[in-house]
Amino acid sequence: MRYLLAILASIALTASAAELPRLPVPVTNNAVTSVHTEGGTQLYTFNGLLEGKTWRDTTARAWTLPPGADAWVELPPVPEGEGRLASVAVTVAGRAYIFGGYTVAEDGSEASLPYVHSIAPGETSYRRHADMPVPVDDAVAIPYAGRYIYLVSGWHDLGNVNLVQLYDTSTDNWVQATPWPGPAVFGHAGGIVFNAMVICDGVMVLPADDQGPRRFVMSDYCATGRFDADDPRRIVWTHIAPHPGGPRYRSAAQGSYRFVGFVGGSPVAYNYDGIGYDQTPAEPVSSWVSYDVDNGTWRRLDLGSECRPLMDRRGLARVPHGAWVAIGGMGEGREVIPEVSLEC
Repeated sequence: MRYLLAILASIALTASAAELPRLPVPVTNNAVTSVHTEGGTQLYTFNGLLEGKTWRDTTARAWTLPPGADAWVELPPVPEGEGRLASVAVTVAGRAYIFGGYTVAEDGSEASLPYVHSIAPGETSYRRHADMPVPVDDAVAIPYAGRYIYLVSGWHDLGNVNLVQLYDTSTDNWVQATPWPGPAVFGHAGGIVFNAMVICDGVMVLPADDQGPRRFVMSDYCATGRFDADDPRRIVWTHIAPHPGGPRYRSAAQGSYRFVGFVGGSPVAYNYDGIGYDQTPAEPVSSWVSYDVDNGTWRRLDLGSECRPLMDRRGLARVPHGAWVAIGGMGEGREVIPEVSLEC
C-alpha cells in the first residue's frame, strides 16, 4: 500500500484505486463527484471540454463508473442546452448535483447558466431543481450537514461575484449566506472538514484604467469559513495566510481527516483553451499544498515521479479506501487527457 502524504493523513491506497479505467474520450474542465452506495463507490463526470479545445468542443456528455466496473458507462447528456464548461458537481444524501457552467459561442461570447440537475446511482435521467438565483460558473461547491450546498464566489456573465449562494436540497430553495470576504474570483478551489471549509486562490478582474483594458490577475487570498450550527446562512470567515508556492488557477481540492489539500492547477490565469490571458501557454504545477485546520498551518509536498501534474479540474472524486482521484484534466503542453489518476 501507498499513502496519500499530500493531505498528511494515513489513507491507504490499493491497486484497485490505481487501476481505475480511463474515460472513453479525453475531457477537461469537467465536473466530477462520487456517490457511496451499499455496493461500493460510483464515480461521475459531467460536461467539460474535449481535446480539440475550441468552442465547438464544449460538451454536455456524462459518464459514470459503477462499483467494480471495468469500463465507464455513458449517461444521457446533461439537459438544458449545449455543452458547457466550468460547471461543478457535489454529492449530498446519495445524489450527485450538477451546478451551472458556461457556454461559448462561435464569436467567443460566454453565458453563465442557472441550471441545477441531479442524478443518483441506478438512474438514467436527471432531476431538474430550482435555478440558481445568480447563475455562476467556475465557483466552488461545498456540501454541509448532509443537506446544504454552498456555491462560493465565481463568474457571472461579465464579471465575478462575491456571493455565497446556499441551496437546501431538502426544500429545493436558495438563500444568500454570508458573502465571501476576499476579492471576488473565479477558478478558485476549496474543501471542507468537520464544519470548516478552506477556500483559496482563483482569478480576480481588475477594471480598465489608464494602463489599458481590464486585467485578469491571480489572487492568493485564502480563508476558512465556519458554519453557524443554528443558522446555516451564517458563516464566520477568517483570513488565513496564503499557501506556499504562489496562487493557483483551477487546482483541485478536497478535505480529509483534518486537512484540506490542493493539488495541481496552474500559476497562469488562462482561457478555456489553456492559453493565458497574457498569451502565455499555461502549464500545471507539480505539488500538493495542505492546510491543517486544527493548528492553522500549511505544508507543501512535491508530487512523486509516478504522478502526472494536472490542471483545469473542477474537483476530485473519492474512491474506496479513502483515496482521491482526478478524472480527466489537462496535462503538460495543454494536453486533454482521459486518465483517471490517483492523487499521490
